Amino acid sequence: MAGIVVRYRTSLSEADRNQRLIEAVFAELVGTDPGGIRYAAMRLADGASFVHVALIDDPAANPLLELPAFAAFQHGLAERCEVQPEAAMAALIGSYKMF
Repeated sequence: MAGIVVRYRTSLSEADRNQRLIEAVFAELVGTDPGGIRYAAMRLADGASFVHVALIDDPAANPLLELPAFAAFQHGLAERCEVQPEAAMAALIGSYKMF
């Protein structure tokens, strides 16, 4: 199992659009239930920063990469961002009703 944490900041003018694209990813996950992933995304209090946390059973087969909604989210992400996404591998130490 691999943990991944991604943090970035969009421009304020793109933050709502970015959130809608993320919501579409979750809707597709619910609709397809691909398994192999536990995923959360949060919008921070500044209104433009986002954090995504994923636990993926098999990093070589990341279910997000198969979703059209995730491809749509990624398309143009660099242009929406003022601070580009920074991804870091992470090890889960504990979780209370989260994962």
